[in-house]
Amino acid sequence: MINLSEIRHKLAERFTTPLAKILAKTGATPNELTIVGFLVSVGSAVTLAKGYFLTGGLLVIFAGTFDLLDGPLARAKGQSTKFGAMLDSTLDRLSEAAVFLGIVIYYANHNSTWETSLPYITFVGSVMVSYLRARAEGLGLRCEVGVFTRVERVIVLAVGLIIGQWVGDAVLITLGILAALAFLTVVQRLIHVRQLTKKQSGI
Repeated sequence: MINLSEIRHKLAERFTTPLAKILAKTGATPNELTIVGFLVSVGSAVTLAKGYFLTGGLLVIFAGTFDLLDGPLARAKGQSTKFGAMLDSTLDRLSEAAVFLGIVIYYANHNSTWETSLPYITFVGSVMVSYLRARAEGLGLRCEVGVFTRVERVIVLAVGLIIGQWVGDAVLITLGILAALAFLTVVQRLIHVRQLTKKQSGI
């Protein structure tokens, strides 16, 4: 059976390890990368609220790059800390919230009722995917399964936003896809945790 989590990890390592080694030679710290990535996400939210989807999509990708590099940089510099991990997870959620809020504001300003609710639904799905992993790990269970994790969400959202600069319905279609796959991942993770707990209890 194909292990999607392992494939993602290997692909990410191939991309981030060389860049992390370069950054390790500078004065940059992992927490600084995390914070800068969050600030870029806020900038993306502002541009999306104004309807600049191309710029917003590019900024989402740029912010995602910082998010990919802070962990590898921490390992490369031997600066991995529990606080750094907590800061990273916290700002990841706030970054997503900011980006989706920007989209909500855009549609709200155009008096689009159901379009305004779609980014919110998508955000809820994204948060639940992350929450289930964190909750499972808090119970001592590994839960990285699922077809749609944060990296995939960032890529698909950014592409949809960029295309949305020219194709009107592209953003809404992208949000629908993100929401559907996020909740599918939620179901996959619930089933995965259920199977793990059944094994542990011997049921």
